[in-house]
Parts: sequence; C-alpha cells; structure tokens
Amino acid sequence: MTQILKLKSGNALEEKSSYSRLVAAGDWIFVSNTAGRNPETKLIPEDVAGQTRQVFANISRALAGAGACLGDTVSARVFIQEPADTPAVMEIFAEMFRGIDPALTVTCPPLGSTAYKVEIEVTAFRGASNGAQKITLEG
Repeated sequence: MTQILKLKSGNALEEKSSYSRLVAAGDWIFVSNTAGRNPETKLIPEDVAGQTRQVFANISRALAGAGACLGDTVSARVFIQEPADTPAVMEIFAEMFRGIDPALTVTCPPLGSTAYKVEIEVTAFRGASNGAQKITLEG
C-alpha cells in the first residue's frame, strides 16, 4: 500500500481552506502553489526578487520535510502577477534550477492577493536528483 504524507506549514489558510503545503504519494511529491511569505516573521518582501527567493526557501523547506530537495523537481508552474516581472523571476528560477531543467509552465494570472508578486508550485520525484539524466533535442 502506498504511503501518503501530508505536510502543513502552519499557515492558517491551510486549515481554513483544507489543504496541505505538500502531499507525497510514495516517491511522488506535490507542493502547493507557494507564495513568498516568511513563515517565521509572517512578512512578505515588497520586491519580486525577494519574494521569489523566499518562495524557493519555502519550497525547499517543504521538500526537505519529505526527504527530498529542489534537485528532485520534475515539473514547475510559475505564476507571476505582473508580466513585467517575468524576467526578474525567471532569472532567479534559472539560478535555482540550472542543471535540473524541470518541465515548466509560466503564466501571469491574478493571484490570491495583490501582495503576492509570484507563486510557484512544483512536482518532484524523491531521488530524481540521483538518477541518470538523458538530455536530447526534440525533432
């Protein structure tokens, strides 16, 4: 039987809205859309770069709680409130995922609050960072 692990970050919205920060089903790990709020201070950086870095810190913390790391990411979805912020967000995304190269979707929809400039959701496979990679060009 597959073991299901559900991790909460302590954010009140998780209880109110009935969701988990992370759900792991076997080695598959699904991290909910994550904003740049610092879980200790509850503060959100005002600039998009600060929020993006905090998002990655929050995702890394959640993955570590499931025995995984950013290197295990196989897919990412990036939601950017303002299209003009896309280059800044994607520059940091590239820093974090260089050599990992997950499948990617980037979109610019309204987010749950105007305070959020970026949110990121990832899917990971525990141990993927230790696997052999084959990179080919399509076509």
